[in-house]
Amino acid sequence: MSSPTGPASGLPVRMPRPRQSGRHRRPEPVVAPEGAPALVLAVPGVPGAPTRSLAEEVVSIARSELPGLDARIGFLEGDDQEFPTLQSVLAHAAEERTARVQQARAAGSEAADPDGPVAVVVPLLAGPDSALTRRIRQAVIDSRAPVELTDVLGPHPLLAEALHVRLSEAGLARADRARLFTVATAADGIILATVGGEEAVQAAGITGMLLAARLAVPVMAAALDQEGAIAATAEQLRSSGSTQLALAPYLIGPELGEGLLDLAAKEAECASAEALGAYPAIGKLALAQYTTALGITPQPAPGVPAH
Repeated sequence: MSSPTGPASGLPVRMPRPRQSGRHRRPEPVVAPEGAPALVLAVPGVPGAPTRSLAEEVVSIARSELPGLDARIGFLEGDDQEFPTLQSVLAHAAEERTARVQQARAAGSEAADPDGPVAVVVPLLAGPDSALTRRIRQAVIDSRAPVELTDVLGPHPLLAEALHVRLSEAGLARADRARLFTVATAADGIILATVGGEEAVQAAGITGMLLAARLAVPVMAAALDQEGAIAATAEQLRSSGSTQLALAPYLIGPELGEGLLDLAAKEAECASAEALGAYPAIGKLALAQYTTALGITPQPAPGVPAH
């Protein structure tokens, strides 16, 4: 029988768990700010089921990092039916926001005119590609929607991590330098393959230095879309002492032309890792570009005390 102050003597008492403090304290759940613009992933390349699946996984990762995030996908070469174009996705987001304001006013609310961007466009590109970014910018202009366009995802240490993982998955690098074992097929020289010309090569080189530090082997960037660049880089690595090379695509995937990677591997006479794909870091970096563009930090979920 219970007393006014709690359970009767002898019965177990369930006490609330104390809130953790210090560095071992669990991170607080966060949600997207109310009324925040949509994150629109601008996907280059010829659309298809594999590309859509990859893009959906990237936005799913972003949503898992920031629940409540309005994340959408716009294809640079879409058809507005199965694969909505970036321009139409942005125009639709603007129409939706205008409609919400009109509905609120019709219901008697004093809703203010929409202010700020309706969406933040994040290019699904690891490095710069002036031709693709010009097309993305033009789609933004043609949508006539107030939109913020971010930079590409790299260079970034997380992309070096992703490259390392892809190489280890292909048996071309040790998974962890701290482990005292070797991989028989491990490369002693890495060609970091990108597209987008010299600007892309320079940007890839920054991530390449981070990858070289992780693997303790030389890494050189080269452009897939510059004739002879891959073969010349392979020769340079071999002349400096590397005997077993590997090709590491500094590319997410949709921007990679069909057969281009296989051709490059044959030119370099070496094995190749897979493209970065929907590695978790890609979704996290897309979200980071979004929050940085808006100058916001995620807020704690309702009912959860702030730090």
